Amino acid sequence: MDGGGGAMIASVSGRVAAVSPDGAVVHVGGIGLAVQCTPGTIARLQVGEAARLATSLVVREDSLTLYGFADDDERQLFELLQTANGVGPRLAQAVLAIHPPREVRRAVSMADVKALMQVPGIGKKGAERLILELRDRLGSTTTDTSLDAPAPTGLPSLTPVAPWRDQLSSALVGLGWSGKEAETAVGQLAPVADEQIAATGSVEVAVLLRRALQLLGRS
Repeated sequence: MDGGGGAMIASVSGRVAAVSPDGAVVHVGGIGLAVQCTPGTIARLQVGEAARLATSLVVREDSLTLYGFADDDERQLFELLQTANGVGPRLAQAVLAIHPPREVRRAVSMADVKALMQVPGIGKKGAERLILELRDRLGSTTTDTSLDAPAPTGLPSLTPVAPWRDQLSSALVGLGWSGKEAETAVGQLAPVADEQIAATGSVEVAVLLRRALQLLGRS
């Protein structure tokens, strides 16, 4: 049975020791903490660099799982999503892997069932239930500026050019798509990456990931 423990560890700050498709290890006070993260958050982390993650600790009878987020707003939304019937931490994280907080609020407030059904594990009835239960609790879409605001300190949104293909492919495979599907999406988004490189000299993997998920969802 899940227990409410999110406030026990509200954030972690330290050097990133390792990154995988579904999380990272952050060294804090000599201890390596394993943190489960969305691909968008993982894409902002660099091994050896300092990072701060807002966190939510999910306590079960047989496990303690720490979930990490780019900012406090994303963490709060993760916890709020779990107040809906049938939504556990993994499904709440899947929602935030597909949609940024602003889009989640927009989809719920505008009753956009199709947008919520893009999340693996959410069908039509589940999307309708989310809208019914959370519409009055998620807040206005105008209160969330996470798409326009710069990344929090320690979580640079821009990553070097070279690893973007591997990061994007690993993130997609971690979300359940096959290697071939991930490779196809990466190839289709290469022109978008080229435009980013021409404009800034870097690639914003989190943006590419959202585009890739949209492409794969349509296919």
